[in-house]
Amino acid sequence: MTAEFENCLSELERRGLLPGEHRAVYVSGSIARGWGNETSDLDIYVITPEPWTGDGEASAPVALEPNSVPIGITHVNKVRWDIEYWSEGQVEQLVRKVSWASFDSNPKAADLMTSPMQHELNFLERLPYAVPLAGEEWLLARREEVASSALRSLATSAQLNLADAYLEDAVGQLKASDLESSVLSAKMAFGHSVDALLAYNGEVGRSWKWRARRFREVEQEVLTFEQYWALETMRDFDPESPARWVEEVVQVCRSISFEVVL
Repeated sequence: MTAEFENCLSELERRGLLPGEHRAVYVSGSIARGWGNETSDLDIYVITPEPWTGDGEASAPVALEPNSVPIGITHVNKVRWDIEYWSEGQVEQLVRKVSWASFDSNPKAADLMTSPMQHELNFLERLPYAVPLAGEEWLLARREEVASSALRSLATSAQLNLADAYLEDAVGQLKASDLESSVLSAKMAFGHSVDALLAYNGEVGRSWKWRARRFREVEQEVLTFEQYWALETMRDFDPESPARWVEEVVQVCRSISFEVVL
């Protein structure tokens, strides 16, 4: 536990937000990763043997049993704390979803990455940089399970499928001289292609606001940061010649798809 978070457990207990029985408690999200700012929330995860029955301010839907994750919300020193209460059973189900057996046998396994159940992906993506407050052994064991799972392949496959769909739209719209629609489709294709490249290299998260920071975290030779940033910000886009920008994006997306081999 770092000094920054050393009072979290006692504060949770003082406020009645820490179950008597828990397998692990850890901090993750942007603050834990060192990416936070003065408006960032502190994300805390509490793992319990049985589903938590305390009062929650909110809940998040998951395609698990139980089908929701209670969320407690409090403010400490003007920082919002979001406390998610996951049961061990939910975590076990989630780990099975990203197993190689699921990837090989279930053609819809990648739906986890694109369905409304984004909360599940967030949970998995945040494990590697989580800071344990209690139950470090439990956290390390789950990290190892997920690290050896098919999570990267599932996330990459899902993003490539989305990129391909938008690329098809962009090319078709360009041929039909629907230039504005083609630009928008190409921009969507590019985002999903970059997310596929990042997932292939271990950055499976889908939060677009952190895409540039996630890009800097990976080592790859497909696309430089300067090339990525120029297209992300549409720096060279010419309103008088939108087709040229679309064609460049299509080429880059296809290059990424060629290099990211599952």
